[in-house]
Amino acid sequence: MKRRNLLASAAMGLMMATGAFAQGMDHVKACFVYVGPIGDGGWTFQHHQGALAVQEKFGDKVEIQYQESVPEGADAERVLTQMALGGCNIIFTTSFGYMDATNAVAAKFPDVKFEHATGFKRDTPNVSTYNARFYEGRAVEGLIAGRMTKSNKIGYIGSFPIPEVVMGINSYYLAAKKVNPDVQLSVVWAFTWFDPAKEADAAKALIDQGVDVIASHTDSTAVLAEAAKTEGKVIGFGQASDMAEYKPSPRVSSVIDNWGPYYIERVGALLDGTYQQADIWAGIKGGEVLIGEITEAVPPEVKAEAEKLRDDIAAGTVHPFTGPLKKQDGSDWLADGATAPDGDLLGMNFFVEGIVGDIPQ
Repeated sequence: MKRRNLLASAAMGLMMATGAFAQGMDHVKACFVYVGPIGDGGWTFQHHQGALAVQEKFGDKVEIQYQESVPEGADAERVLTQMALGGCNIIFTTSFGYMDATNAVAAKFPDVKFEHATGFKRDTPNVSTYNARFYEGRAVEGLIAGRMTKSNKIGYIGSFPIPEVVMGINSYYLAAKKVNPDVQLSVVWAFTWFDPAKEADAAKALIDQGVDVIASHTDSTAVLAEAAKTEGKVIGFGQASDMAEYKPSPRVSSVIDNWGPYYIERVGALLDGTYQQADIWAGIKGGEVLIGEITEAVPPEVKAEAEKLRDDIAAGTVHPFTGPLKKQDGSDWLADGATAPDGDLLGMNFFVEGIVGDIPQ
């Protein structure tokens, strides 16, 4: 009962401060919930770089708080509640699995702003969602993979079978297949965002199958570390961050998640009183997805081709999902020249034709 009273009192106090958000604020406490450690070298590291960019931009007008390695479940709801009670004005929840917890806690604290990364639920007006079109970067990786594989066997390590990951796998494969019709894709599911041992085991499994180019959607540098042991026989890509320590090979390029500008924009909107609920899905054009340096390990003609694809995607003249395309079961998906609607991508639960293996249920 005491806990319920405490929550009610805190929520009432926050409701009394409504006018402050409409008029702008002198000081903002911006809080971040991370699914992994900030030293993971990938996903969480890059979100934390965004948080640090906010601090650098606004100085003593902003206080930053964060909590690392928060499991996606009941623990997340507890952490979010503590942050709201602790005076956070805006809370960024940086993993898909925080979606339900974010919306549940947001309903109890209507004047705290909640921003959920990669999710789609906005049950209350104080919840916004933001995402990046990672699949655009996967297409650039796929082109490089298709051109550079010697075995015609490329690999992909998936974290969890959610649409964000599935669309990345499909984009990677389609771009590789377009430049190399003989390419075959093997997918290994790690069922984790961050577990270097599992990620390394997944990379080993692909290498044992003869795969010589590996992309991944997990959070650590373990995949590149495993590729490095092959002494140049296997290459890969930085994931979420540049992972530059593995240049020039095995890391031949990277897909970089550039969260800083978005975090600065949203915190700045609280400070100046222009904050509104939003649903953002930006990509290469908007600068939220960056393609890291393509190293000299990539032949000049392949580098030029990859950079052109990057630029064409940014210009809107190329879409990674352009028909004619069929689903894995042979049914029609996109007609000749048609591009995938965002709704199809955001709910993607199928592989495209040519990928072997099922999506785990």
